[in-house]
Amino acid sequence: MFLVDGFNVLWRGHFGFPAPIFSRDKQRNLTGLFAFFALLRVTLRDDLDTDPAEVCVVLDGEHGSTERKGADAGYKANRENTPAALEPLQFLAPMKKALDAYGIAWVEISDAEADDVVGTLVHRYADRTIRIMSADQDYYQLLAGERVRIINRSRKASKWIITDTEVYERYGVTPAQWPDYRALTGDKSDNLPGVKGIGAKTAADLLAGGLMLDGLRSSGRLTGAKGAAIEAAWTDVLRWRDLSRMRLDVPVAWQATGQASPTLPKPADVVEKLGLW
Repeated sequence: MFLVDGFNVLWRGHFGFPAPIFSRDKQRNLTGLFAFFALLRVTLRDDLDTDPAEVCVVLDGEHGSTERKGADAGYKANRENTPAALEPLQFLAPMKKALDAYGIAWVEISDAEADDVVGTLVHRYADRTIRIMSADQDYYQLLAGERVRIINRSRKASKWIITDTEVYERYGVTPAQWPDYRALTGDKSDNLPGVKGIGAKTAADLLAGGLMLDGLRSSGRLTGAKGAAIEAAWTDVLRWRDLSRMRLDVPVAWQATGQASPTLPKPADVVEKLGLW
């Protein structure tokens, strides 16, 4: 199964594609739409370390972050909300239309974030080999040996596939500890500040041996000024951990078929089919 973080790929394609793509009359910027299908097609064709996959593109719901913002007003408050920053939204409707036309499943639940839907599907289909396409590190908590890996095409080609082994070697924590680790260090992408003075090494040392936050206060590891800082921020730390944790119980109506999805044509052909050139 190949689960695609649709908005993540769309945004990164629109703002990070090597060259802008315009309509033939040069009046419409089509970069996001073109890039999305180009990246999806080449990844499915060349980069999966699995058999041909069943694809599901997962989209953030319009009110997906409402619950988390209710728990913490700062959650994702750093995201730009300007017309320029939201340009990729114009491609949402044609993207869905094209996915339907080419037999690619997509899921959008109004009150759920994409990562919660992906987490739910990974949990639901525990017997399936799954690859997740996203540059969002929140997905690290889902990594599981050969079964669940992440493809992040914003990295060097030799490092596109991310495994739980790499995460442990690089950060010193397991996937299960990722939300706890982020609660301590912070997460700039979601505007979670973390505990002042607690960096990556300190957080990894505090969680060494697989220790979770629930056992940290009784572990004897919260010593000195850094320990006092964590104690003082403890209520916030637990809230940040909960904000970082993916839900695994979203009511997702989509059901996997177990059959590989159709191959995609060239992105230019997709745009042509939509009548947007």
